[in-house]
Amino acid sequence: MLNKIYFGALGVIFPICANALSYRAGDFNFAMTGYGTAGIIEPDFDKPDFIGDFRVRTQATYNPNNTHSFGAVYMIDEIAVKEDKWWHDAFAFWQWRGVGRIELGLTDSVAHKLGLGLPDVGGLRLNHDSLIYRKMGTAGPVIADPTITSGSESLRANIVAAHNSNVQYGVSVAGLTGDYDYSIDAGIKIKSSDAKTKFAVSIGASYMNHPDEFSTDTFTPAVTADWRGQVYTGLNIQYNSFIFGLTGRIVYDENPVGPAVDGFVAGAGVSYDLLNYTLSLSYLFSDTGIWHDGDTISRDHTTVASFRYKYSENVDGWTSIGMSRTQPFLAAGIRLTF
Repeated sequence: MLNKIYFGALGVIFPICANALSYRAGDFNFAMTGYGTAGIIEPDFDKPDFIGDFRVRTQATYNPNNTHSFGAVYMIDEIAVKEDKWWHDAFAFWQWRGVGRIELGLTDSVAHKLGLGLPDVGGLRLNHDSLIYRKMGTAGPVIADPTITSGSESLRANIVAAHNSNVQYGVSVAGLTGDYDYSIDAGIKIKSSDAKTKFAVSIGASYMNHPDEFSTDTFTPAVTADWRGQVYTGLNIQYNSFIFGLTGRIVYDENPVGPAVDGFVAGAGVSYDLLNYTLSLSYLFSDTGIWHDGDTISRDHTTVASFRYKYSENVDGWTSIGMSRTQPFLAAGIRLTF
């Protein structure tokens, strides 16, 4: 269960294709994983609105020996479609067992992939471009994602070291985009476990030079500034069936043009597993406009309690109740995975 709440943990850097549709021919492997969610949300327990979310990820790999792997990844999801793109990930990789991995293409940064999210068993995608804000609206700018994000629209090189099974660290360099001149990200994740307890801690940082109408959220104004800096830390602890999560992220824009969309976001959460049932409770606080005198300060409190029942290996039912912008909401749906 611990790996399921890691937002950008080992399952992203070194993909694990459990329950995948797969095909193997000699040294070549192909796998497809994904999910689809359909449901409703009722802001203020009033008029219901439809929720649709999906993700499809394909990976082709060539394994000439037990040491080296070469491959390509293509992933599309609801976020990409909403932004009129045909990909969320499209990159090639070289993985050297016991040493690390190099990725080149259109994908998220190392700081993002090694980040840790909050426990969330509902279908509102709390840890990435949340459907809560899209469906509920926001009173002002909101820093929704608890992990560092610098987009996946530009050509990026990720280099990740993994010579220690309990430590991963890496750097990213991105450019060749109209969104900014260049971006540099770095991250590290350390994990440990004993008989009853597992924990992981992650730290990340990012620098973006001259962001120009750059946006990673469909509900927050784009930013234009001299530069953008971000720092992040996250912690996950599992004790028996309990999982606890903490996260914090600071965003700073130098000489921004227009409304300030930088500030900080902090969150905490817990989940509990019992047979086919899982409960989670998470809270996010966003505070924007605090670094610049005279700018409007926007604060948002979001609390989500979710319940999931696993009908079968590939079918889950979920329901969530919470508050955002002091407005309550109720949501429910079905999630299919493959």
